[in-house]
Amino acid sequence: MRWQETVRWWGATPEERQRRYPCDAVLPEHDEAYYRAVSIRAGASAVFPWLCQLRVAPYSYDWIDNFGRRSPRARTPALENLQAGQPFMSIFELVDFERDVQITLRLRRTGPFPPLAVSYTLSPQSQAECRLVAKIIVQLRPGLRGGLVRRIGPTLDWIMMRRQLLNLKGLAEDDQRKA
Repeated sequence: MRWQETVRWWGATPEERQRRYPCDAVLPEHDEAYYRAVSIRAGASAVFPWLCQLRVAPYSYDWIDNFGRRSPRARTPALENLQAGQPFMSIFELVDFERDVQITLRLRRTGPFPPLAVSYTLSPQSQAECRLVAKIIVQLRPGLRGGLVRRIGPTLDWIMMRRQLLNLKGLAEDDQRKA
C-alpha cells in the first residue's frame, strides 16, 4: 500500500470506507475523510467504556497531547454517563452516541484548525471480537484546500490516532483477559 493510502485509511477495509458514519451528518459538506481501524479481541461492550475514557485523556502520545500526564490505565465508570455537549479530550465535544455502538465528536474551538468531526464506531465480529473504526472528516477553509493542513494534517493525525487506537485496543483486551 502506498504511503498516502496508509495515512488516509490505515487499517480500514474498502467496505468500512464506503459506509456512512454519524460524523457525516455533523459536517455534511466536508472536503476530506480519513479512516483508522483496528480489530480488537474483546466485545463491543468491553471496548465502549474505553471510548468513554476519552472524556479525560487522549490515550495517544501523552508527552505530546496530554501535557506529559499519563492517560489513565484504569477505567472510571462515571465517565460512561454520557450527554451531548460534554467535553472530550479537552478540545472536542460529544455530539452523538449510542452505547456499545458509537461516539461522535466535534472540534469545539477550531482556532487554527478547520472544522472537524470524528466518529468512533464499534462493529461486532463475534461475541468476543469487534472492529473499532474511526472516521475523521474535515471541512477545509478557502485558502487551506491545497495548503499545509491538507499536506501534513493527515500524517500527523495518523501518527497520533494510530497510537490512540492501539492503546485502547490493548486496554480493552487486557480487561477481557482479566474478566
